[in-house]
Amino acid sequence: MNKFGLDHPPCTVTADYAIKLLRPTPTDRQVKLVGRVVESTEDRAIVEGELIAHDKVCATCSGTFVAVKPGHSAYHRW
Repeated sequence: MNKFGLDHPPCTVTADYAIKLLRPTPTDRQVKLVGRVVESTEDRAIVEGELIAHDKVCATCSGTFVAVKPGHSAYHRW
């Protein structure tokens, strides 16, 4: 948003999303989800993340999110 001078996130759809499960995730303590934008253009962002429990990465994820404009069938539908 800052890169393109936007004051709010654009309406987006998920182009792809993948999760890689590395080990069971214990839930007896808090878990931490860390996400970061690894690439962005004017109409899309690629995001990666990690699910961490007991200081170990239990899962990783990546996704591509594409901005849509008025007239697109998914524009502000949910």
